[in-house]
This record gives sequence, C-alpha cells and structure tokens, in this order.
Amino acid sequence: MEALPPSENLSPASPTHDKAIIIGISGCSSSGKTTLSRLLAEVLPNTRIIHEDDFYKPEDDLPMKDGLQDWDSAASLDMPLLTNILSHILEHGSLPQKGPATTEPPPPPKPPSIPPSFLSSLRAHVAVTLSPDQKPYPPIYILDGFLLYGPSVPFLPPLLNVKLFLRTTLALAKARRESRGGYVTAEGFWEDPPGYVDRVVWPNYVDEHRALFVDGDVEGNVDWEVLRQRGIDAMPNGEVGDMRKVLEWAVAVLLERLGGKSRGGDDECNGKGMK
Repeated sequence: MEALPPSENLSPASPTHDKAIIIGISGCSSSGKTTLSRLLAEVLPNTRIIHEDDFYKPEDDLPMKDGLQDWDSAASLDMPLLTNILSHILEHGSLPQKGPATTEPPPPPKPPSIPPSFLSSLRAHVAVTLSPDQKPYPPIYILDGFLLYGPSVPFLPPLLNVKLFLRTTLALAKARRESRGGYVTAEGFWEDPPGYVDRVVWPNYVDEHRALFVDGDVEGNVDWEVLRQRGIDAMPNGEVGDMRKVLEWAVAVLLERLGGKSRGGDDECNGKGMK
C-alpha cells in the first residue's frame, strides 16, 4: 500500500496573494477534475471556476497526433491568453472584462455518494476554519485543466497558489471518456474517433506526468519527493474512483494550504475524512 508523506514534509503553498487565490486541479482527461471543481465551488467561499478547455485554439490550428486531431496537448491551447488571465486575477483579484467564451455543458447530477447534507457540513466547516472572525475571504478561482504541471507548461505552476493532482487508470479514463456523447466546442461539436484515448489522450498524459511517478509508471506510486519539491498535492491512490473521498481529501489539503488546520489533527475534517 502506498504510504502518504508526513504533513511536515509537504512543501508550502505558493506565496499567498492578498487579491485572490488560484487553485489548480489537474489530471488525465476523465479523472474527475470538473466534478471536483464544481463540488469545491459549492463548499469554498466566493469561488469561481476557470476551465482550461475554454482556451482551445481554433480547430484548424490544432496539432495532429497519429493521424488524429490532438485536443490534449499544450499546442492545442492558447497558453498566452490563459497566463495573461491568471496574472490579471492575481494582480487585480478579478477576471478581466474580456476572456474566452465558455463552452461548458450543463453540470451533471452530483454523485449519489455526496448528499446535500454532506456538502452543507463541509461548507460550514470550511467557513469556520478559513474565516473564524467572519471577515471576507479573498476570491478563489479554481483552474480545472488536464495540463497544468507538465514540462510543456512550466509557466503555469508559479501562478497557482495550490496545486491538486488527481490520479486515474487507463481503464477508468477510457470507460468514463467513452461514456460521454461528445464535447461542445467553440465551433461546433467534437466526438472522439475510435481509439482516441489509446492513441492521443493517454500517451500525452504519460509524457507530461511520468516524472511525478516512481519509475515513470503513471498507474503506480507517485514520487512524493518530486511532488514536495514542486508543491503538488496528489490524491491518495486508494481514493481513485471515489469522489466523496476525493472531495474530503481536497478540502483537507486546501484548509491546510490556505491557513486551516493541519492534517492528522482532531478537527472534524482531516486527511482521513469526515467523522
């Protein structure tokens, strides 16, 4: 069983910005990033979500990989626009007036393992922990993206106060991605061609994230020392596929990173989950 690093060995979050906090949530396509982002937006105060998917280049400008359009690489995204928007948020505490048009579909139903009462309990705990004096908390922006920590985007991590990393397996990623009917794009609709996950999504994910894992095995154990050096918090391997546990883990990490209680304490919500 994979051992978790002791709390004192975790690297600190990026320097706190008075104007805003940006939380990165990254991982392979279909690893649960958007679901977690939406759940956290219901739990954290004054929170908005930015989707990396809203920064795709025009379809005619997308790169090709193995004879297929590649929607899952840095070259498919308008990175200058994304970095400019993140920098604006940190400097001004708000989104610029002009940004990308969102193509986000309506939110799916919440996982049945996460009832409203559970979210209410988390929300109350977060409010007391982050703002015990009830003063307004700086606006929080969650950046939901499949590529935030890879070697092709070294300019993104310095713009993130907290960096969360979700894991998955090839089998789970394929099952989730193939169950979707397709994706609304700025220019129409995209449906994965046969073999897209095996030929594009997964190879790109491996190339960008192998350095975070022991022996480069992205379905194996993460390299905690590498993560510590890069200030990345990875979800425990045993929580893959369990969104309630992932949410509990994410809230515990965020409270620790943003000035709340440390893991392993006696508070209601810790790294082991809600009591």
